[in-house]
Amino acid sequence: MATSGSKDFELDVAEYVEEAFERCGLEVRTGYDLKSAKRSLNLLLADWANRGLNQWTIKQRTITMINGTGNYALGADVIDVLSVVVQRSGTDYSLLRLSRDGFLSIPNKTSQGRVNQFFLDRQVTPELKLWPVPDNNTDVVYYDALTRMDDADIYTNTMDLPFRFYPCLAAGLAYYLALKRAPNRVEMLKALYEEEFERAAIEDRDRSSFNVTPMYRRV
Repeated sequence: MATSGSKDFELDVAEYVEEAFERCGLEVRTGYDLKSAKRSLNLLLADWANRGLNQWTIKQRTITMINGTGNYALGADVIDVLSVVVQRSGTDYSLLRLSRDGFLSIPNKTSQGRVNQFFLDRQVTPELKLWPVPDNNTDVVYYDALTRMDDADIYTNTMDLPFRFYPCLAAGLAYYLALKRAPNRVEMLKALYEEEFERAAIEDRDRSSFNVTPMYRRV
């Protein structure tokens, strides 16, 4: 027997909805069923943004510095900033992340120089605040942004996620629909969803080496 040689299996929004309804022991019968399920699907994606790091949503972006300007609006799709470097004359310098209190306590926020610290003001539209304020128009900031996934829009759309998360998305949507349509299956579907999410999240982790060196202090 020959294998298919195909690796393009992908579900669209309508197929995820059908799968989730079937797991609830139901069928999609009306346009409102589709509308309700699509709303739940988008809420599920918002929950994923709160659950941790989704590797495929990390985007590296750049900002060219403006002399004397320390505040830069980021895209509304930015959830968080993971790391930031400033490039000057071909050399990258890491920036230290400040807390809100740490940034507030800087006595002179207009001091100019090579940027070495940043604070992410996580408003609806996030703003990156840099210190010292850039002293030229040539330095470039590179930052890794954790970004929002594309919404489930029309029913023929596919979803913005790798195939290894397909089972997790189907399980999560089934759980969300059960809360509204099949309360007798909520416990079972929630357990399955959490199991699928944990499995997918572990697979999606960063596999870089991590070393810890103890510090000894002589008393």
